[in-house]
Parts: sequence; C-alpha cells; structure tokens
Amino acid sequence: MPTRRIFFNRLALDSRIGILEHELRATQPLHVDAEFDVDVTQQVHDQRISTVLDYRLLRNAIVEECTQRHVNLLETLIEQVAERLMREFPDVRRVRIRISKPLAFSDCEAVGIEIERSR
Repeated sequence: MPTRRIFFNRLALDSRIGILEHELRATQPLHVDAEFDVDVTQQVHDQRISTVLDYRLLRNAIVEECTQRHVNLLETLIEQVAERLMREFPDVRRVRIRISKPLAFSDCEAVGIEIERSR
C-alpha cells in the first residue's frame, strides 16, 4: 500500500518535565520532531480534508500529551506520545519521534530521546 509522510520539525512547547528541583517548579521548553508514514487509502480531493490525515490533529495530540501533566522522565513522555499517536490514528503505519530539551546543558544545543514505532 502506498504511504505519505507527514512531518513536524522542531515543534516548540513548554512542558512540565524532569526530576531536578528546578524542573519540578517550572515548565521548560521542549522541541519535538516527528515523522508519520500514513497509508494512502484514497485519492486526494483538494476540497475535502477528509481525504487525507489532517496534520492539525497529530499536532494537537502531541501538544496535549506533552503539556497535560508533569512527567519525570523524557523516556516516559516519549513512550506516552508514541502510544497515543498509534492508538488514535489507525492510518499511521510508522511514527518516529524525537523529543529534546534545549536548555538541559549549556555546552550542547539539546539532549533528547528518539523512538520509532510501526505496525
């Protein structure tokens, strides 16, 4: 079956994440990069968004999952995001997600985790 790739580059949001004392008191920025391979099940009709997977829905799910509650570990958060995306979007065949903390260390641009899931 043919697929189409949807991607997000450096989606920026503020999240409550971390185990350090300062991380427990305030939000911190996160960057999310994501790729979705989606089944192409029908011809694209330019006047009907229902003929494609609306990437606004993917974005909303990522933002909500990353901002709805405090999570201690980046590893936990990325697993929760991937699980939700695979559960809520059955047309997604593969997802690759990278979540990074740009302010974690002063001597590097960011530190993060990347995972890939497929069905």
